[in-house]
Amino acid sequence: QVQVVESGGGLVQPGGSLRLSCAASGSIFSTMGWYRQAPGKERELVASITRSGTTNYVDSVKGRFTISRDNARSAVYLQMNSLKPEDTAVYYCNAHSAISGDGYWGQGTQVTVSS
Repeated sequence: QVQVVESGGGLVQPGGSLRLSCAASGSIFSTMGWYRQAPGKERELVASITRSGTTNYVDSVKGRFTISRDNARSAVYLQMNSLKPEDTAVYYCNAHSAISGDGYWGQGTQVTVSS
């Protein structure tokens, strides 16, 4: 059974930093990524990383966010620096199984950027 669990969200002031963590289990995972959904908006891809380490970022976070992963732990991380109020959203981890081809979601973690 595949499980995906996020942690690390919270409240931070503008300009601050947060680090999100995601641990997946129950399969071997190819691409892993972080998505976010703000109130009234569609879920969007924030960053993704392949098993070999190739990364992709949405333009709005380039230079501020860094995605990384630990294949041995089936874990993916999102270091978020210089946070802005518009980064406020629920952040979701997605892990794509290399065995079944299915994508699996975590339960989400709230990130709020406010003074």
